[in-house]
Amino acid sequence: MNDISVLFSELLPPGAMWSHVLKRGAALRLTDIEGGANASAIFFNFENLSERYNMPDTLKAQHIARLTAGAVLYSDMGRILCSITGDSLGWHDPISGCSDASLVLARYGPSTYQQSRNACFKNGRDSFLTEMAKWGLNERDLSANVNFFSKVVADGEGILTFVPNHSTAGSYVELRAEMNTLVILNSCPHPLNPSPTYDPKPIQLTVRKVPPPGPDDPCRLSRPENERGFLLTERYFL
Repeated sequence: MNDISVLFSELLPPGAMWSHVLKRGAALRLTDIEGGANASAIFFNFENLSERYNMPDTLKAQHIARLTAGAVLYSDMGRILCSITGDSLGWHDPISGCSDASLVLARYGPSTYQQSRNACFKNGRDSFLTEMAKWGLNERDLSANVNFFSKVVADGEGILTFVPNHSTAGSYVELRAEMNTLVILNSCPHPLNPSPTYDPKPIQLTVRKVPPPGPDDPCRLSRPENERGFLLTERYFL
């Protein structure tokens, strides 16, 4: 993405964590460089950190069980934190949560920092908490996350199954900030990924300036409920 709108671009290494305040009027593009990446993300209103991404409201308001272009991420105040304005995959998982230390130990075996240094096995929950602490947040602030680049399907009994090889090299998703949004990411493996090998993938992060959503914006028009969400968000900034 070589254009003058780009503010900065950096690499999120495998199994790493990252955070940034994505300002209203900017967008974050995540690109799966090698294929097979998982980007776990949580979102907060930076001006009031008690307001954060609400998974149940996001799904029920839009009658969806997956995220793709045209969908928005609702806060627990009914406002829109981010809109998904670009997506090459068509499916991102909003329901499976993140890995924790016990899951990683059971699936991949022991690998501590004392043993492996920066190559140690990291998990999503501890990575979130470490990055959240930089912003004065702690365990009680941890909420449901989105797993970008990952697909999970349910059978007739509601059992969730991870779909391998869903994201290929070059796959991307772009999030436009509708509020000043604290974005916290990690690139740890998806909790339902059955691979016995700990093999997280790098993700390219690009932030650029974007125009504000107009009355014909696809995310605004994708669901009648989203029109109200945008209205409440725009009133917040009046």
